This record gives sequence, C-alpha cells and structure tokens, in this order.
Amino acid sequence: MTARAIRLRRPPQVSGVGTPFVPDGDRALFDEIACRWEQRCRDNPALFDGRVCHVIGVHRNGCGGAVLHVAECAYRFFAVQDERFDLGVRPLGVKGIVERDGRLLMGRRAEFVGGYPGQWELAPAGVVEPGTDPAAVLARELREETGLEAAGEPIPVAILFDDVLRCWEIVARLDARPGGAPVTNEYTELRWCERDRPPAPLTPIATRILTLDGGGGTGGAGGVIR
Repeated sequence: MTARAIRLRRPPQVSGVGTPFVPDGDRALFDEIACRWEQRCRDNPALFDGRVCHVIGVHRNGCGGAVLHVAECAYRFFAVQDERFDLGVRPLGVKGIVERDGRLLMGRRAEFVGGYPGQWELAPAGVVEPGTDPAAVLARELREETGLEAAGEPIPVAILFDDVLRCWEIVARLDARPGGAPVTNEYTELRWCERDRPPAPLTPIATRILTLDGGGGTGGAGGVIR
C-alpha cells in the first residue's frame, strides 16, 4: 500500500517512465472527458491543457529519502475528475514553508482556481511539469506568486497526499529575500501569519503541513503584504 505521508531528510528523487499516461477506455469515455473539459474551460477560461507528472507510485529509499515514479500526462485528465468520475490521475505538486521572524507566509487562493477557492494555504505552491526539478519549480512559484526570491536550496520536509484534490505534494522549507512584484493573480492576498494563529478558512493540506511542521490552530491574522 502506498504511504500517504513520508517525512524527508533529503530531497526526493523523481523517476520518469517513458510512456505517457492515457486513461484506458472506449470512445464513450473520451467523449465524456471532452465534454467535461469544455465545461471546465467555460467555467475558467484561464485553464490550459499543459503536461503534468502523474504519480504512479511512491516509496521510501532509506536514509530519509523517497522516490516518486511519474508518467507524463495531459492536465485535462486531472482537471475533469470529481467524486463520480475518477480517471486515477494523481499529479505531483510542490508547497513551500516560508518563515520570517516566527511568521509564516500564507496566501488566499483566488475564486477562479480549480481547488480550494477562497481558502488560505502556505505560499508558494505549484505543479511539477515533466522534466523539471521540484526545487526549481518551488523557487519559480515563489517569485511569480509572491514577488520574493529564494535564498538557498529548499530543505525537504515531507511528501504528502492531498485526499481532497487527489494529488501528491513535496513540502519543503525555504528562505526568501525581497524581490519584485508578483506576476500571477492566483492569490488575492498574502500575509505573514503567526504559526499558531493561521487565517481561516485554511485548506486541509495546509492544516496537515502545519501539524507536521509543529504548528496548527485556527483564526488570527498577520501582517498583510498584498
């Protein structure tokens, strides 16, 4: 059975397989996928059918490490899923824990995003594309979503499975220094929040990360940075 949480002491390895993942089904299945994708795009015109890493399996490899086996996959196969229509696609993402003077950087997700609209999460967060380094993705998302710049390499914390969004997340701490302005609008607000007083509502995966990392709690607010 695949573990749902693996603590890390060193960066995990991402091992790709050569064959892209395509759901196994007949024409009716792909007609349903097409209809659902068209509806998703009508609901959110910003959606783009890029490529994601579908996680086939995760296992520990000793000494605080882990290996994620992934296959390239079209984003639409993930986006069309819900409780009644599950294609088995489990993409890989990254989430950062950025702390300054005892406060954590939190972002409120915009209403147009696909998961947890209007809820707060640890920032930054992003999707790992095929052939990219998770650490580089985290640094890029930090810059684009918050305007901050990464200072040094991320420190791995854990691999977690998000049961609500059906995706795997590599969680890492990272230091940040001032940069420019954010270039995306995925967060409507960013705050530095006390570890034991995160804003509400908080995403379930953020609650798990705070518990794993020694935090937790509900309510409260911190210094607004956007």
